[in-house]
Amino acid sequence: MKLLLDECTPARLKSDFPGHEVRTVQQAGLKGLKNGALLRMASRKFDVLLTVDQNIPFQQNLYGLSIAIVILVARSNRYSELRTLTPRVLNVLTSIKAGEVVMIHE
Repeated sequence: MKLLLDECTPARLKSDFPGHEVRTVQQAGLKGLKNGALLRMASRKFDVLLTVDQNIPFQQNLYGLSIAIVILVARSNRYSELRTLTPRVLNVLTSIKAGEVVMIHE
């Protein structure tokens, strides 16, 4: 599965998803895009956007986009906090579908 790490998500998370192709927004050439444009562009190349931005589902219309969103919710956005959610994210990735939004909480 092709995963895209949002700008606000630590790049170090890339190594926590073995068996998946993971890129950061910067590596994908999408740095600086606003959420709507980012989702449209990302949906052409990626299956899932991993983010800590809890407002995306309320601010963006996901209808017609071929990308799913996994929102990581931890005490902070630090790698040490977010990596504890990785096992649950890996589980969600086995069944998530385009257009779905899943929040993973501590």
